Formats: sequence, structure tokens, C-alpha cells
Amino acid sequence: MSEGDSIGESVHGKPSVIYRFFTRLGQIYQSWLDKSTPYTAVRWIVTLGLSFIYMIRVYLLQGWYIVTYALGIYHLNLFIAFLSPKVDPSLMEDSDDGPSLPTRQNEEFRPFIRRLPEFKFWHSATKGILVAMACTFFEAFNVPVFWPILVMYFIMLFCITMKRQIKHMIKYRYIPFTHGKRKYKGKEDVGKTFAS
Repeated sequence: MSEGDSIGESVHGKPSVIYRFFTRLGQIYQSWLDKSTPYTAVRWIVTLGLSFIYMIRVYLLQGWYIVTYALGIYHLNLFIAFLSPKVDPSLMEDSDDGPSLPTRQNEEFRPFIRRLPEFKFWHSATKGILVAMACTFFEAFNVPVFWPILVMYFIMLFCITMKRQIKHMIKYRYIPFTHGKRKYKGKEDVGKTFAS
């Protein structure tokens, strides 16, 4: 291999300007993602705002329904992965290696670990909306379809998928949502002190 054959290197062995530019761009992007991690509500509000802008755009342009349908299917798949446990209890039923969800009250509590964490769910959903928004700028993606059929098919698909997911939750007794840690009350302090 001769000098300059590796990816991103120029003839003199230093990284090329383009490689350095995209590396720096990736670092800035990751920095912004890292800074946004603790602000869950703000992130989701921005994503809902983007989806609202996207829906207004589709409504005003009266087209790109197939792109919207694909975005809906993508978001449904993300949501199902968000609701699912990382280790499927139906696969772990027969084997005793690895974590499993408790099925009896006297079993040890193991926290619910999602297959798709919340941050990755938000990040993928936001990227999906931005890609769909970009697709609305190209006429090639404006496939003529009868949109009420797509809406009915999506509603049916959503109901069938959620019914299956809820049955799975009931069968293996897990709830994907928790509201913080359980708080235990100790003895109430009456406020009287003893003076010696």
C-alpha cells in the first residue's frame, strides 16, 4: 500500500481538508446531542413541533401521502421497540441463562430494560421527520395515492400491532412505564424534642 491510500489521508500523510471538516462536523453534532440528553421534555416538544410543521406542509401541498405513511410505519416500529423488553421473555422461557422478568411475587425484582432506549427513540424519530421533510422537496416522492385507504390501513395496522404488544405485556407481566422510584414512608416525626 502506498502513501495516501488510507481513507481520509492526503498524499503527504495528513488528513485531507474534507475529512477534517466532516470529522469536526460530527464532533459538533455529537456535542449538541450530549448537551440535549438531560432535557427530555424539551427534546420531545421540539420533535412534536417538527412533526406539526411537517403535517402542515403535507396538508398545504396536498401530496406526499406515501412519504407520510412510511414515516408513520417507521414511528410505529420505533414505538414497538420502545415498549418491548431488551430480552424477550418468550425466548427466555425455557433457558435459565440471562435476565428474565419476574412472573411470581416472590421472585427477585429486575428493572425493565427497553430494547430501544428513550434517547435513541427520540433521535431516530426526529431524524425520520427531517428525512420525510426533505422528501417533500422532491416531486419524485409525490406518488399519487388515494390517501383515505392509507389512513385506514395504518389504523388497522396500529390496532393489530398494539393488541399483540398488549397481549405480550399481559402474558409476561411487565409494564414498560414507571414513574420514578417507589417511596417508602417512615415513622412520622411529631416535632417534639427532649430537653435534658
